Amino acid sequence: MGVTKEQVHSTLTSKLSPIHLEVIDTSGGCGASFAVEIVSEQFEGKRLLERHRLVNGALAEEMKDIHAFSIKKALTPEQWKQQQESENSKTAA
Repeated sequence: MGVTKEQVHSTLTSKLSPIHLEVIDTSGGCGASFAVEIVSEQFEGKRLLERHRLVNGALAEEMKDIHAFSIKKALTPEQWKQQQESENSKTAA
């Protein structure tokens, strides 16, 4: 059986303590393909590749059953805040 969206969410929550996490099952329900958007303090001071390695490492067990995995965003809380403010100012204009 494939991995569930809830499993991915639970594992990332317990290992990376994100302040924002969105997990999207892009497989149509079979659990073979996911996309994530994650914001965590553990990304502070790390380059994008290091952040992706942290996410992939956290999901090492689940990755054995996942065929496609996309990290749409891996941001620090400050980057997330700036992005939210930028998006809000665009919609207000």
